[in-house]
Amino acid sequence: MGLRGLALVARAHYKVGSTPASDGCMHDTTATTSKIHPPGPLVVVRAASVRFGGLQALEAVDLTIGAGEIITLIGPNGAGKSTLVRLVLGVLKPNTGTVERRAGLSVAYVPQRLAIDATLPLTVDRFLDLPVRRTRAKKTAALAEAGVTGVERQPLQTLSGGQFQRVLLARALLAEPDLLVLDEPAQNIDHLGQIELYELIAGLRRRRGCAVLLVSHDLHLVMRATDRVICLQQRIRCAGAPEAVGKDPIYAELFGKRAAEALAFYPHHHDHEGERVVPLDRARER
Repeated sequence: MGLRGLALVARAHYKVGSTPASDGCMHDTTATTSKIHPPGPLVVVRAASVRFGGLQALEAVDLTIGAGEIITLIGPNGAGKSTLVRLVLGVLKPNTGTVERRAGLSVAYVPQRLAIDATLPLTVDRFLDLPVRRTRAKKTAALAEAGVTGVERQPLQTLSGGQFQRVLLARALLAEPDLLVLDEPAQNIDHLGQIELYELIAGLRRRRGCAVLLVSHDLHLVMRATDRVICLQQRIRCAGAPEAVGKDPIYAELFGKRAAEALAFYPHHHDHEGERVVPLDRARER
């Protein structure tokens, strides 16, 4: 992917407080104070249906994303998860139905994958300046919050899978989003790294107050962070708290009986103060 492809990905980030400068670039002019997120819905999808030719990608989907809420979207391959994400981002319009976004909403997107041309001379520092040039202090702080430091001068192609995902997350955080959208963020990361990443996401909600829409195929891991699970297969098949969805017969129908049985052995408890998830037996000991 060249600079043109990176620019297309950058369009998924709503611009916040940026102005053109005399050098022809966009510069970040936002203040460094914590952002206040008013309560209430950020995005409301009503009876949205999407068709691509003869393919029904989504059918009469209703979804409301509230301020400060973590929602996980799960479903088998081809269920329409990416299509629903594109509706939320505003890069796709439904054939029928509506999508409403709060006025002035700031949305940041972390893609499922981003292939970088091996010949493209792009360091982490330069990547973080796309599409808006940021101050060094803000870039350093975002990388630290995402859990990856000392990589500013490294070419993107030399990063590990986990480092690269965290750099993508840092770039999204620079937009100071009201809504953070992450499409399969744990791909190409080992199991321990996945757990750490989901704990990081939960901590971001606690510190920043932003809402998170998370696309995943593994309910075991997202149970650590999510408030609500949406199970999608062209239409919403089931929704609710992770424990309730895991026990729903529709979950077993979509993901298999063994997956549902395995999930039954994963009881958990939300520690909202620390945004961590601990087993129920440890929770009782507190």
